[in-house]
Amino acid sequence: MAKKIFDVFPPEKIEKLKEFPKEKTQLFEKKLKFKITFKKRLFLIPLVLIIGGILAYFNLSRAKIEIWPETETLNFKEEIIADSRIETPDLSKKTIPAKFFEEELNFSQQFPASGKKEKRAEGIIRVYNAYSTSPQVLVATTRFVSADGKLFRTPNRVVIPGGHYEKGKFVPGFTDIKVRAEQPGAEYNIGPTTFSIPGFAGTERYTAFYGKSFSSMTGGGVVSQVTEEDLAQAKKVLTEKALKDGENSLKSKISSDFILLEKSFFQQIIESTSSAKAGQELSAFDFQVKVKSQALVFKKSDLENLAQRFVISQLPENKKLQEESLKINPKIKSVDLESKKIISDLEISAKIYSEIDEISLKKGIRGKSLAETQILLENQPQIIKFQIKLWPFWVKKVSDDPEKIEIKLRFD
Repeated sequence: MAKKIFDVFPPEKIEKLKEFPKEKTQLFEKKLKFKITFKKRLFLIPLVLIIGGILAYFNLSRAKIEIWPETETLNFKEEIIADSRIETPDLSKKTIPAKFFEEELNFSQQFPASGKKEKRAEGIIRVYNAYSTSPQVLVATTRFVSADGKLFRTPNRVVIPGGHYEKGKFVPGFTDIKVRAEQPGAEYNIGPTTFSIPGFAGTERYTAFYGKSFSSMTGGGVVSQVTEEDLAQAKKVLTEKALKDGENSLKSKISSDFILLEKSFFQQIIESTSSAKAGQELSAFDFQVKVKSQALVFKKSDLENLAQRFVISQLPENKKLQEESLKINPKIKSVDLESKKIISDLEISAKIYSEIDEISLKKGIRGKSLAETQILLENQPQIIKFQIKLWPFWVKKVSDDPEKIEIKLRFD
């Protein structure tokens, strides 16, 4: 039979028609597969959440119970002895070891002299006797006047030898004497000059007795002087410094493990000396002191352990000590430095509470609802306050596993 024109296709057209349906088929298969997978995932999400919640409930759920137990305060006062001759605490004798510290230190400091003293110039003059061969006595305080009118006196009685003749010529006798200015002041520090004796004025001796200086007069003016007040002030200042520095020095050698009470610390100045005496003409002087510092101490841990063991020995049945509440206050009654022993009154204060059986409590509340747990805890007379925390937040019951129940005692 003859073929119709529309039944005939070019070879490439036929190939294309064969290929096109295959691509469409693959695309359709992919879309279908994605829809099936997505639906499966949507179905699995709640399942995973449910399983995760179950696992979290049984494996992660925890309970924390904070309990404030009822407390009471006990107070004691006991006499204790800290003795350097023992090495270990003894509760039965209420004794603990003590340790003795001692140190001697020297302190020195320079201080200025505050006193002022006006001094008179002094010097040596040679006095001549050109009057006769007989000696001449000059009494103490005999006046000598310099060429410029400055008055000096000899402090002591002196004798001026008489002159003598040599080859028919008269040679005056002479002697060197010490003189001191009549008034203090630097203006008397004069250079070499001549002197007359006013006591001989109006007589032949006035010109026959005279003096000459061959060096300057010195020492006149104001000079510094050590006073009694200077020495007293120096001792006061250096003593205060020595006591303070001596205390700090000794305390720095005592570790913080020890307790040092005020009445068991001693100091004394065992030596004080000065390089000058009152009245000495000095601008400055040195002062020295030696201080001795002593201390009797005992370990804080020994005292606390003794107090703790004592309180525990006094506890009523089924009561426990809240260790953090222990307070001790030692008050010294006497100190014997010779035997190195301290006797003190020890004031002790501590809180105690009824013992809580955590194992029984955990067994009682495990698997209980929040409300049931609250009722159980409220009926415990030894508990005055509590707080229950469950985790995760959606958990409404205490875990069945005692290992996942935490009980914490609070005393704040």
